[in-house]
Amino acid sequence: MVHITKKDLDKDNYYKNSGINTTEEITCDENLGYIKFKKSVITTKSIILGLSCGIKAGWEIEAGDEIEAGDEIEAGCGIKAGRGIEAGCGIKAGREIKAGREIEAGRGIKAGREIEAGREIEAGWEIEAGRGIEAGCGIKAGREIKAGREIEAGWEIEAGRGIKAGDGIKAGLSINCKGILKFSYQLFVGTCTWKETTDEDLIIECGKLETDGKIVLGNLKETGILSEEVERIKIIDGLKYRLIEDDKNVVSDGVKNE
Repeated sequence: MVHITKKDLDKDNYYKNSGINTTEEITCDENLGYIKFKKSVITTKSIILGLSCGIKAGWEIEAGDEIEAGDEIEAGCGIKAGRGIEAGCGIKAGREIKAGREIEAGRGIKAGREIEAGREIEAGWEIEAGRGIEAGCGIKAGREIKAGREIEAGWEIEAGRGIKAGDGIKAGLSINCKGILKFSYQLFVGTCTWKETTDEDLIIECGKLETDGKIVLGNLKETGILSEEVERIKIIDGLKYRLIEDDKNVVSDGVKNE
């Protein structure tokens, strides 16, 4: 096992060697912050970084099994895992992000090229790829989903705000977003082959559709777009709460409901 401690890091939190290439599991002590590498971090096993620990590599981050971090995961090139990738905060790669299983982030997921997962892709904030986004199961984002090319999911595609694809969109089940749904060329929903589709599986629900393309399969339902101010107001126990976001969390300011 390669275990990283505070003694292995310099004053700028760079690891003592430029990179790691090993057949052993990579772990670390808790509360080390952003552990930095000038080159690649590669293992045939897992990379497991605990509470308040993130990783930043100038080149690739690759693991034969899982990659997990309590904070951010960032690579100048690609991030690849034979199984899952999970970050308490964001995941960011200059090139592709690929996992044999799920990709999950408490905040955003962003790749300069493709984002691909054998199972789910889920982010608390946005999911953004310079090229395509593909998941064997569902794709879910608390904010936007954006792809320079196609978006494809074996199950549902769901976004708290808008969905935008440079090319087409294909979902095994339904599509749901509160903002603008935008794509070029063609859109298909209800394409799954592992069950008999229902009317619910054919729903394309969005605030507003903007496209020069065509819905080939699916039933469109436009709900209208709420103003940003209305979206930020929640009513809890007779009080109106206006949500205020910062870089780390959401703070609520209560105002009595008249």
